[in-house]
Amino acid sequence: MLLSELTWPEVKTLIPDTPVLVPVAATEQHGPHMPIFTDSLLLGEIVRRAHEILTNRVLITPLMWLGNSDHHLDFAGTLSARPRVYLELLNGIIDDLLHHGFRRILIINGHGGNDVPGKQAIYEARQRYRNRSDLLLLFATYWALAEEPQRSHPDLHQTRMGHACEWETSMMLRLRPELVRNHLGTPAVPFGKPFEPASRGWIMTDRSSPGHVGDPTIATPEKGEALFASFTAGLVAMVERMIAWDGSSWDG
Repeated sequence: MLLSELTWPEVKTLIPDTPVLVPVAATEQHGPHMPIFTDSLLLGEIVRRAHEILTNRVLITPLMWLGNSDHHLDFAGTLSARPRVYLELLNGIIDDLLHHGFRRILIINGHGGNDVPGKQAIYEARQRYRNRSDLLLLFATYWALAEEPQRSHPDLHQTRMGHACEWETSMMLRLRPELVRNHLGTPAVPFGKPFEPASRGWIMTDRSSPGHVGDPTIATPEKGEALFASFTAGLVAMVERMIAWDGSSWDG
């Protein structure tokens, strides 16, 4: 069920245990070969496919196209909600959904920069409603939900998500190939080892002058379809776990 297509009386009749998906993505640069709306387009397609499978067992809010993208602001066209503003925005959405009676919420993310504030929002919400034992408040990034997405196609080289990389470029070639510009002529940018396992503060120009990380030259639509299928299956499996949750246990 799509929240954007329902009337308020229809929303009011939904049972409180209906899982609610809140898709959050971004509007930011994706290298010299990919459109600025890449993250939102890709997450939107994964959520669309999941909705086709789950139909009336899940409620999906409109995709949030503005993300925490300050680290990309050196590149023209990037739009960003500043980190604390973004955190408050997510907290407000959680509060509103709980106010309307829902109690199983998954913020499903399609942009790496949303990861820290997204997890923080879920953490803060649980503290605000600490007297409630019936809440399931989750945050997940779609590529982390899939089971070994790097094995979804035999010719995939990357083992993890980059930025406007083999994975994202492949998915865009499958979804909107007319929006991909000269990926075959866009040189690879290595992932590097940024003081791992420490978490380093960075902006995109610290690691990539053209704005991408990974190798878009080896992207294909076939790889993109395999990745879409893997990521969709991961999201559907998580929602199924939300549906099956007994309403109080730690495990699910």
